[in-house]
Amino acid sequence: MSRARSRTLLAVGGSAVIALGAGIYAGTRITSPADAVARTAAPEASEVTVPVELRTLNSEVVTRGDVTSAGAVDITPETGGLEMPPIVTGQVPEVGAEIAEGAALLEIVGRPLIALAGELPMYRSLRPGMSGPDVEQLELTLERLGLDPGEVDDEYTGATGNAVAELFERIGYEPPEPDPQAEQELDAANDQVDQAEDAVEDAEDALDAAGDAPGQDGAPVDEDALQDALDDARDRLDDAEAARDEAAVAAGTPLPAAEVVFVPSLPRRVDEVSVRRGGEVDGAVMSVSGASLVVTANVDDADHERLAVDQPVTIEVPTGEEVPGTITAIEEATGDEATGWDVTVTPGELTPEQAEALRGANVRITVPIESTDGDVLAVPLAALTAGPGGESRVEVMRDGVAELVEVAVGLTAEGYAEVSAVEGTLAEGDLVVVGDGGEDDASGG
Repeated sequence: MSRARSRTLLAVGGSAVIALGAGIYAGTRITSPADAVARTAAPEASEVTVPVELRTLNSEVVTRGDVTSAGAVDITPETGGLEMPPIVTGQVPEVGAEIAEGAALLEIVGRPLIALAGELPMYRSLRPGMSGPDVEQLELTLERLGLDPGEVDDEYTGATGNAVAELFERIGYEPPEPDPQAEQELDAANDQVDQAEDAVEDAEDALDAAGDAPGQDGAPVDEDALQDALDDARDRLDDAEAARDEAAVAAGTPLPAAEVVFVPSLPRRVDEVSVRRGGEVDGAVMSVSGASLVVTANVDDADHERLAVDQPVTIEVPTGEEVPGTITAIEEATGDEATGWDVTVTPGELTPEQAEALRGANVRITVPIESTDGDVLAVPLAALTAGPGGESRVEVMRDGVAELVEVAVGLTAEGYAEVSAVEGTLAEGDLVVVGDGGEDDASGG
């Protein structure tokens, strides 16, 4: 065989091998229509299962609320009775200051404006001899402050005035001056007592002298007449002393309306001050709100049914801490577009830092409703189905075979239900069906 023919055969053979390889590769890339459909079809449906868990379940209401100070009040002194312009002379508080009961809020023309707790406003000046519900409120307040107003009733007595005087002295001010006319009447009553005492003394001297010497012209002295004169003098003294005591009460320490302001509760926080030292009072001088904070949340009817006054809650402080609180009021929401129920929560004891962080914040509130006693068997709510008689069941997969197990359902919370087997067995780790892997699951990812 010639060398040329050998080269030809090798070339032909190589081409054939290449063609065979190309045909095999092409064959692996060709797909029939039936194969294409089979490869893109959804997988055969299969059950989606999750294991039965041991967990503690907690049922709770979680909502959010706004933190505000309790009941803001504008302080407006009664200055109509002053004889001079109501100039602020001192004691101007700073915003954020706390006002305690019995303390001076402000000083006007050198006199204090004292804060006291009470529902009735100071609508008139009070003085001994007056009576009314505002007097009773004053006496209750004085007694609460450790001052002695005498018997707590609706009568302003001398003891009431003495307690008022002590209230002013306690904060470093002279007590209010008594009514000038009442002082004049007291002075006159004291003069009458002095005169009556002199008359008694003279009558006593005359009676004593009658037994020591004979009467005029030697006639016996009429001691009976002298005794009658002494008795009359003593009666006049009793009357004068009674009038003096009454005048003394009337001249006791009064309580000017310009020097006291009643607010519903104390202590309170100063939110705004609208006067300055040297300025003139014209209307409200400051706005004060309760030093205590409250949280107001709104819940729907379903959550309202689960809540009650005095329930404990947890409040999340913006700093990340949690503080306890208590539901103190539940009222139907009012207003043009109001819906649901307004729930008032009062925080427990707060540190100054916590109070400052809460003030004006919107916070998370958690109200625990019910809890299991430790860990219990629990399944997702989606695992529960209803039997023909309304009984609750779960479907348990055992070695690829589904078994229906009737269960008793306890607490449901956090998307889970507490369960225990009524018939059959159920244990931690058992796989329960919560759905299937049909077209919906496949298409939904």
